[in-house]
Amino acid sequence: MKRLILALCCITLLAACQKVVVEQEKTTPPPKPTQLVVGTLYGPQIYFTSGQGESGYDYEMAERFANYLDLELKMQAFANISELYSAMRNGEIDIIAAGLADTPARREQFRLGPPLYRVNQVLVYRQGTAIPKNVDTLKGEITVTTDSSFVDTLTELQKSNPNLIWNQEKDKDAEELLTMIATGEIPYTIADSTSLDINRRFMPELREGLVLKYKQPVVWLLPATNSDKLMSELLAFWHIEKRSGTLAHLNEKYFAHVERFDYVDTRAFIRAIDNKLPKYQATFEKYAEGIDWRKLAATAYQESHWNPNARSPTGVRGLMMLTLPTAKQVGIKNRLDPYQSIKGGAKYLNSMLERLPDSIPDSQRMWFALASYNIGLGHVEDARKLAQSQGLNPSAWRDVKSVLPLLQKRKYYKKTRYGYARGNEAVHYVDSIRRYYDTLVWIDNQNMLLELKKKPLQTAEAKETELNKEGKQPQTDAPQQP
Repeated sequence: MKRLILALCCITLLAACQKVVVEQEKTTPPPKPTQLVVGTLYGPQIYFTSGQGESGYDYEMAERFANYLDLELKMQAFANISELYSAMRNGEIDIIAAGLADTPARREQFRLGPPLYRVNQVLVYRQGTAIPKNVDTLKGEITVTTDSSFVDTLTELQKSNPNLIWNQEKDKDAEELLTMIATGEIPYTIADSTSLDINRRFMPELREGLVLKYKQPVVWLLPATNSDKLMSELLAFWHIEKRSGTLAHLNEKYFAHVERFDYVDTRAFIRAIDNKLPKYQATFEKYAEGIDWRKLAATAYQESHWNPNARSPTGVRGLMMLTLPTAKQVGIKNRLDPYQSIKGGAKYLNSMLERLPDSIPDSQRMWFALASYNIGLGHVEDARKLAQSQGLNPSAWRDVKSVLPLLQKRKYYKKTRYGYARGNEAVHYVDSIRRYYDTLVWIDNQNMLLELKKKPLQTAEAKETELNKEGKQPQTDAPQQP
């Protein structure tokens, strides 16, 4: 018996000395992503599609970020903020890039990226309405979009303004609410200052009231969990783009030229689009060559308000306001003939584009060319050299734009090759053309949307006509009479 117990003890000790091998299941790493899926909202400064392709501040930044990650960009637009949030929670999108502001409520639900730009939240009302003095004494409700940062602002304001009331719209975006203000359907809404500046070019009846919140950062949203790597990459990307001037360039591109607003001029331009442009549009399209015809048309409006008989005391004449030497240079015999004028102006503007240095990027060449059209290529080159002497980028329009007004000061122009120039006028000239161009693009897209809305109706009518020709009755949902 003792021997048996001793044998069992030995076996137990030997077993205890053996390594325990646990067979583990082989796990395959998750597939490497090939796309960056970005959730967004439609808006002129956010994400916009037109015949010229895709645009928008958030779109351009998303495109750069996707290139930085070596991924294909997939922009996915949603109907409202609630749907964006749901898509993020369900893992359908990687990032929300939709011009959304940094708020405490969003910080509780998501991770927030670094600031892209800053906006004021402003009360918006229609021209003709009494100027609002205080949110507590408004004659009517404020209407805002559900889940917008404006809801947080109003909730905070209500603590000190108990009479404040508002209404939330889930199925309408900020631009639709601005349209409802312009048409008088609602009395008040809240908008980001940048959005208001942009939309006033199309709806000049909009008025800016009280500023409810100042300099609120606009950010991208990331998932609350499992986004450490993406956040790290986003921060690294943001630092690179900020140092390289990309953020400053996009701010200038989308917002700087719309800050100046002229109600009378905007109304007059919209009327001219209906009354004058149809007569010349085909000619603008014919002679534009590599230029977007709407930029050529916007230039012509800035020059003459599309008046073929326009004259100035300095001797420039016609729709494109050509000087006599310029007309001879581009082969135009009659400057007062609108069709010859458009042809000559387009040829001259294209020549300005061709003569610009290669260092100027394609996205900014037109603004340099327009400034050259206005004050001459030599003066623009003087401004570029002046910018470089001040440590600025001579091939960035935002930098050259900032020094052009210095050409009017003797301290600076006496050192230039071509001397004095009305540089401030050139800046205003280019900004105005950019605003007119943006308005033409917006109207073109509105017309496209109207055509799309008509198509189903036209299809139904065509089908009914076809059935009638065949002697058949179209089907309806109504019950047949016995």
